[in-house]
Amino acid sequence: MHELKDSEFLTAKEKAIVLKQWKRFIENGLRFEDFTERLYKHLHLHCSFIAHFSRGGFYATYFENPEHTIRFLHQFDTGFGCKSIEYGGQWWIQGDYADINKAMCDTIDSYKADLYVKLSAKARENDIEKARSLLAKHGLSIATG
Repeated sequence: MHELKDSEFLTAKEKAIVLKQWKRFIENGLRFEDFTERLYKHLHLHCSFIAHFSRGGFYATYFENPEHTIRFLHQFDTGFGCKSIEYGGQWWIQGDYADINKAMCDTIDSYKADLYVKLSAKARENDIEKARSLLAKHGLSIATG
């Protein structure tokens, strides 16, 4: 369990709600219906992500393409140093929101192996489908193994 503290814009109770929503989002396979407005706001206000103008736009940017999702997850993966993927620094895990943001990293560490396997497999499937489509455009095909 993580000790969360009140900060200027989020109480400890609000941080606990965001963390619970984050965990549900991760556990349920990064579904849009689990990507709450509260979670979106925390990510763009306190985790060094730009707003992308809406929750839907943010979701489309990071969670519709598995390669982009892997890149997103790297920010929360301690094995990659928890560096901001948009700005490169670690200031997002310091200061008033370090408690919740480090807890979000700890959450990813518990699920990352399975997530990376699934996302890599989906990225591979997408690449193979793109290759088939391009080949078909030119009247060609290949067998895959």
